[in-house]
Amino acid sequence: MTERSWGGTTLADRRAARRRSLLDVAERLAGEEGAAAVTVRSVCRAARLTDRYFYESFAGRDDLLLAAFERVADEARSALEEAVALSAAQPDVRARAAVSAFVALVLAAPHKGRLLLLEPFADPALGAHSHRLMAVFTELVGGQLPGAVDDADRRMAAHALVGGLASLFAGWLRGTLAVPRERLEAHCVELVLAAMERR
Repeated sequence: MTERSWGGTTLADRRAARRRSLLDVAERLAGEEGAAAVTVRSVCRAARLTDRYFYESFAGRDDLLLAAFERVADEARSALEEAVALSAAQPDVRARAAVSAFVALVLAAPHKGRLLLLEPFADPALGAHSHRLMAVFTELVGGQLPGAVDDADRRMAAHALVGGLASLFAGWLRGTLAVPRERLEAHCVELVLAAMERR
């Protein structure tokens, strides 16, 4: 049975558009004003939707916030994977490509960086989720480190590297680490290369 359309769009299309609108608003509010600013009422008001449409896509406020967080995390992960895949095989080239890709994402939309790196410290729901997400990024970084007999050593190096880089970017986003973009990128690349050379 063919789904009926209204105004040239199907019901599924309209639901998907409303869901994207709610996610866009939650992402912007959380990144610009903090996760506490994300409520069902504030998001519906900004998206110009009723709570009826909110609950057709999300179980509640935390469900929406986690979905927005996961969407940004997926974007960051894809940017890193694409940068590495498209760069030359030399470690320094890959390191620069990955760092530049992440910095470009944060600069293009700083609220995404704040949602990803700062708000998990302020919101319990995001905090618990970010710990699980950290393992994904650690695995991604660990896969770029040269092989070794002791896999535990590789995993510890990846954890230290991801934690250190996240702290650097967080300080930059907070404004407590006031350095030019180029200097931040160069320092991050040095950290990645140092971990590779140690292997």
